[in-house]
Amino acid sequence: MTVQAATGVRVAVEEFSSYPDSVSRALDKCNAGELLARQTRVVLKPNLVNHSPHPITTPAACVEAAIDYIRMHSTAHIIVAEGSGDGNTRRAFRELGYDEMAARKQVELIDLDAEPWEQVSNPRMRFLKEFHIPKPLRGAFIVSIPVLKAHSMSKVTLAMKNMFGIAPARLYGGSAYKKAQLHGENNNQLQHYIFELNQYCKPDLCLLDATVGMATAHLWGPQCDPPVNKILASADPVALDAKGAELLGFDWRTIGHIQMADGVLGHAQDVT
Repeated sequence: MTVQAATGVRVAVEEFSSYPDSVSRALDKCNAGELLARQTRVVLKPNLVNHSPHPITTPAACVEAAIDYIRMHSTAHIIVAEGSGDGNTRRAFRELGYDEMAARKQVELIDLDAEPWEQVSNPRMRFLKEFHIPKPLRGAFIVSIPVLKAHSMSKVTLAMKNMFGIAPARLYGGSAYKKAQLHGENNNQLQHYIFELNQYCKPDLCLLDATVGMATAHLWGPQCDPPVNKILASADPVALDAKGAELLGFDWRTIGHIQMADGVLGHAQDVT
């Protein structure tokens, strides 16, 4: 199944059979191969908020399928990068199978919290007038690979919210959460931070693991019952997040960061 947005942006929604098959079909349907063929450096950004297993985090098997697809279409250097929000990134790499996968596939693993950064600014931003982007991301083609999850504060955490992991913990951390300063004082500020961070660094391609789904929160609570059993892909993070929100039972118009991003970072209109 393919969902067509008003602007012609496509969100591919594939029934899950296996990661190699479903990821490849979804990426083919959004013409990802053509995009990847022009790249020299690709950074894959999974959601490894901590070392909890799937569906709280992106499974290594999903990222591996993306790596295989990239190599079918591109000679680009591939990096898997994360800065865990609630825990140690290297522990997550080790315990969730990323170390073994990266060694087998001969790709680079980077803890973004340990990397040097570059400061950028935009005075038009309401809250995030400056941002510090890890240098490995500058000039790279970024693929956001989240899992389908509701969120207790932002309602959903999908392709755009997944980008919080790039924020250096040394600058944006707090006592409870390593990216705490980006959450603001209330949920409304959090929505703005998601929107504004993605104006500095938005994904060029998105791959959503919606094989299971977290129904009410991103770290605890029930899984989707029955499992959603889908893989989604799009070159438009706004369209993909709108469709992912629908799979969780939300109208994207009620989710601040998707509503703000519609027409600015992508197009959610008519995607569902």
